[in-house]
Amino acid sequence: MTEKISLTELQLIIRDSLYLALPDVYWVMAEISELKENNAGHCYIELIEKHPDEKNVRARVKAIIWSNRYRFLKAFFENITGESLREGLKILVKTKVEYHELYGLSLIISDIDPAFTIGEMAMKRQLIIKKLEQEGVFSMNKELIFPAVPQRIAVISSKNAAGYSDFINQLKSNSFGYVFYTALIETSLQGTETEQGVIRALDKIALNSNLFDLVVIIRGGGSQSDLSWFDSYNIAYYVTQFPLPVVTGIGHDKDVSVTDMVANRSLKTPTAVADFLIDSVNGTENHVIEMSSEIIDASRIIIEKNKNRIEASRIKLFPLARIMMSDVKDKLSAETIEIINIGKEKIIRAGLIPANQESRLSSAVKSYSSGKDMALKRYYQRFITGTINCLSVNNVMLNGLENSLQLLNPENILQRGFSITSINGRILRNSDQIKNDDQIDTQLYEGTLRSRVVEKKGRRGEKGD
Repeated sequence: MTEKISLTELQLIIRDSLYLALPDVYWVMAEISELKENNAGHCYIELIEKHPDEKNVRARVKAIIWSNRYRFLKAFFENITGESLREGLKILVKTKVEYHELYGLSLIISDIDPAFTIGEMAMKRQLIIKKLEQEGVFSMNKELIFPAVPQRIAVISSKNAAGYSDFINQLKSNSFGYVFYTALIETSLQGTETEQGVIRALDKIALNSNLFDLVVIIRGGGSQSDLSWFDSYNIAYYVTQFPLPVVTGIGHDKDVSVTDMVANRSLKTPTAVADFLIDSVNGTENHVIEMSSEIIDASRIIIEKNKNRIEASRIKLFPLARIMMSDVKDKLSAETIEIINIGKEKIIRAGLIPANQESRLSSAVKSYSSGKDMALKRYYQRFITGTINCLSVNNVMLNGLENSLQLLNPENILQRGFSITSINGRILRNSDQIKNDDQIDTQLYEGTLRSRVVEKKGRRGEKGD
């Protein structure tokens, strides 16, 4: 063919050929790569199709939704799906092929099927959940022990977000006066920057994980499309592998993202997260108070038991001491009488010696008497020494018993800070002996107090009648 034609004529031939070959409308499945709205209200879209690896593009085409149609389709799509038309969204559109000699090939979109997009989003979400479960990481962050006193908090949020302000104000204005230490790792939590922003923030926190008790990811309310950015495998995987418990408060009452599912705790709003942290600290405080009360009650029981044992020992020691002293006195008296009788017997025997032997025996008697006298003196000395030692030992024992009894002296017990409470002269041992409005006397070391019962509590703190 040697006929020469102009470029315009060639473009028109292409246009007519396309119209003849593709006269119908087609439902096309594609992903939005770019989306722009101009001042006239027209929507210009770039549609692509990716390879199964979800990385490389295998087809690309421009598409247009004219303003008079776009206003209707946009509202219809958002109302059904809860999503805005945006980059990365897979859609099913009704199109007609158009070719323009200046702008080339494009698709004119006249309708969108929202059911297709909903199905694609749900399928993508389920695939992410299934992949995390197959890898055995889905519940790893949930298995971390939540801190009993969560006060050092790393916050991933936008500084200017209303949700962040609500969270901080709720923590600071808590009615219990608890102090929380927060560190903001600022990042955008909407649009295409969400995934990389959250991951970078988690990496920063991980480098200083010893400074924090947990991580909080919060944002205020937003569109459904904003929430969908948290249906990200990469964010969810990072959360499952994080060494600290992660708490989310992304701000949607109806829907739960994959990130919410894998987090240690998931709350609806930033304010709810703050309330949860306050309640956690309060729960720990109440538990400590209960344990303190139990320890106090147990200590009182032990003290009471030992007081009774000391009193019983004191009662037993007094008679025992008297018996020991009486036994020692009886023993000393018997030994003294025995010595006296022996001396008398010797004297009587010496007086019965015949006179004719008096001279011969005189020296022997003197010698014998002298020897016996010396022996008697030695025996007497040993007796004196033994008696002194015995008395000394018993004196030490008596002093020990006296000291023990002195410790049990009510006056000394009062001096150590204890008191004795009585009613009508009877010592009170438990709250059941009194009733409200009774007058009771409290004996201190120095002085006595008289008071009236306003309220009484049992051993475990229960109020009485």
